[in-house]
Amino acid sequence: MSAGREAAARRAALAAALSAAGVALLPRRAAAQSGIPIEQPAERTARAFMARAQAARDAAVRAGDQPYGAVIVKDGRIVGWGPSRVVVAGDPTAHAEIEAVRDAARRLGSRDLSGCVLYATSRPCAMCEGALYWARVARIVHGAGLADAGAPRYPPC
Repeated sequence: MSAGREAAARRAALAAALSAAGVALLPRRAAAQSGIPIEQPAERTARAFMARAQAARDAAVRAGDQPYGAVIVKDGRIVGWGPSRVVVAGDPTAHAEIEAVRDAARRLGSRDLSGCVLYATSRPCAMCEGALYWARVARIVHGAGLADAGAPRYPPC
């Protein structure tokens, strides 16, 4: 199978997995602009938000991508959702945390995510933590144990 067909098959699998998780897969800009809502958990708890990040991780895995997922929460509502798309999009920057930040910024209409909390299935890498810092995300919570990593720090160069 050619590389183009393999990529198309991975994209189709990701779309099916995201659909099963309650999220429609549209081009990055279209998702937020189309007004497709993000499925909110019944309870507004850290565990419930982490469960949605884990659902994003599971969707990424089903699509053949890396096992990472993240959500951005503001005022008790998920405003950004991101499964890892590094493999399926062929984009080395499409980490779950970055995808969640991009989605939240589009949906909120602002690059300033002050007051938001990131829930991620694992500790963000230096690139992601730098992006969270510049987006002004207030806190990072990661892993099944809900470890509070505090505010993002800008990694030294």
